[in-house]
Amino acid sequence: MTEISETAGGTRRLSTDGPWEDSYGYSRAVQLPNGLVLVAGCTSVVDGRIVDSSPYEQTKAAFGVAISALRELDLDTADVVRTRMYITHSRDADDVGRAHRELFHAVRPASSMIVVAGFIDPSLVVEVEVEAYRAPAGAAR
Repeated sequence: MTEISETAGGTRRLSTDGPWEDSYGYSRAVQLPNGLVLVAGCTSVVDGRIVDSSPYEQTKAAFGVAISALRELDLDTADVVRTRMYITHSRDADDVGRAHRELFHAVRPASSMIVVAGFIDPSLVVEVEVEAYRAPAGAAR
């Protein structure tokens, strides 16, 4: 289930049934009035379960969660301007990078891949963040 709320100033917040959103007090995505969308860290947890153990499949699933959030706000992969990939081991960089390339090769967002100590669930090996932008209708560029 997704829910979009909007403030008086025009900021929109997307909430989903992600396992930690409500208990930790954050939104899956926030869309600012200027057209910038920030998607929170996404993992391969779908319907309460980790999709797969391979870094490649976890990356595809995590970006799938992020892209679904963008679509709820009427954006898509073509609007992505920045990605961040956090991985638990450098040996996974090529698999994670391959998944990223398959999704974003034509878009070429600014991107970072960072090795971290771990995640909340030790079965997770990758977490991704996405930023997207589309100028509001009628806005000057």
